[in-house]
Amino acid sequence: MNYLSIIKSIAMAVAIMLPSIVFSTFSQAQTVPTQGAEWAKYFKKYDAKGTIVVLDKRAQQEKTWVYNQNRAQQRYSPASTYKIPHSLFALDAGLVNDEFQVFPWDGVKRGYSPHNQDQNLRSAMRNSAVWVYDIFAEQLGEKKAGNYLKKIAYGNADPVTADGSYWIDGKLAISAHEQIEFLEQLYKNELPFKVEHQLLVKDIMVVEAQKEWILRAKTGWQGKHGWWVGWVEWPTGPVFFALNIDTPEGMKDLYKRQAIVRDILMSIDALPSKK
Repeated sequence: MNYLSIIKSIAMAVAIMLPSIVFSTFSQAQTVPTQGAEWAKYFKKYDAKGTIVVLDKRAQQEKTWVYNQNRAQQRYSPASTYKIPHSLFALDAGLVNDEFQVFPWDGVKRGYSPHNQDQNLRSAMRNSAVWVYDIFAEQLGEKKAGNYLKKIAYGNADPVTADGSYWIDGKLAISAHEQIEFLEQLYKNELPFKVEHQLLVKDIMVVEAQKEWILRAKTGWQGKHGWWVGWVEWPTGPVFFALNIDTPEGMKDLYKRQAIVRDILMSIDALPSKK
């Protein structure tokens, strides 16, 4: 066989193999499955309309599930999930020294009794005491808040409001996908803040913990919609989640946030099944 024949044979072999090579590479890149039809049953179970994004990074095998992709890309007011970055801003600006600093109750009686008492950073996060974070917002000011928001690329980074708390009543908005991106940075201590501040915020986010896992999360409620965002830490890696649902029945719908997420996380063994 002469040199030209050898070249033609090699070229033909490559041409035959190329489609399978491309297909194989493409197939391996498909690490983002969707779970639309399967997870619809959990929203139907609780008569809820919304979206959830789950990023599973256990065992170094990254998988992202999305229910209702269109909504997952839409931005909504973060409501009290904003207390996560807001706590970082307050710590960085020196508005709060640590988790033990006391903020005296202003004496205004609010609808949720745990708000009607002195707070520290931990209780303000746990009780979702908006009035503590209103203090932070006033002390920071709109310009500095905007700079912080842009620094971490948080949603539309717009702290403008005509009245009320800008993360509830203002223009600030973030999508479920963007919530996940922010949480992943916090988990890795990769936000542009002191590591000790990121560790503290993660500590006050703890909702539940067992020997093998820790659940860190924050609820949010704007009135018309509600959130539950956070992650579950396992020895093999974290599982992030961001749920957003409509709340047409107001407070009656709030239990659905955690109920839906917990059912979904249990379905992928990211939380232990109920006994």
